[in-house]
Amino acid sequence: MNRIALTTLSLLAVSGAAAAGDAHWGYTGHGAPERWAELSPAYALCGTGKNQSPIDLSGFIEAELEPVDIAYQPGGTEVLNNGHTIQVNYAPGSSFTIDGHRFELKQFHFHAPSENRVNGVSFPMEGHLVHADDQGNLAVISVLFQEGAANPVVAAAWEQMPEQAGGKEALPQAVDAAGLLPADRDYYRFNGSLTTPPCSEGVVWVVMKQPVTVSQEQIGKFTHAMHHPNNRPIQPVNARPVLK
Repeated sequence: MNRIALTTLSLLAVSGAAAAGDAHWGYTGHGAPERWAELSPAYALCGTGKNQSPIDLSGFIEAELEPVDIAYQPGGTEVLNNGHTIQVNYAPGSSFTIDGHRFELKQFHFHAPSENRVNGVSFPMEGHLVHADDQGNLAVISVLFQEGAANPVVAAAWEQMPEQAGGKEALPQAVDAAGLLPADRDYYRFNGSLTTPPCSEGVVWVVMKQPVTVSQEQIGKFTHAMHHPNNRPIQPVNARPVLK
């Protein structure tokens, strides 16, 4: 797995956007995804990278994937609206381990509609639980949401959700990211990138096979706060194996 600079990690942990420099990017207009690579030399991988995310997960390779060891505790302490997503920052102490390698949970945030697809199917919302090891390498657990019963973790975050970009609110009670995960922890795995500038590669992606539910009202509150879809378009898989 490629090393990712700690400066990138710190930006990701603070903003959820992982933006480098001052180049303005977004999801519409001049800063839309198809132009990210033109906005700054720091964003070059958004156009030239060969292991970019998100992808349409298909053409799977059967593999004996070991169970991921997820050890979360309540640690979601504040919710912010950075203009690109709604993000919950996480206190130290929660982690997951894959292939004997431990990654600590830094934050989780959301995209609507989903960024990743499965066999061409898009979902109304997707959660990204962003982790880092002590050397700055990143791993993301992706949770796909389908419309149904309200999600209690989302409800707790949305209760304090800042409506305006730049807003940040403390959560009255620490939320537990484990409440975002499905009961069945089977997953897909591929190597990818950040889905926002600078689109750094070398990110381990773990996509939960089983969707979880979120209510129509919760989806609506998120999309209202964002004002527009905040999903990067699907990127080419190229030669990467997608394991299941």
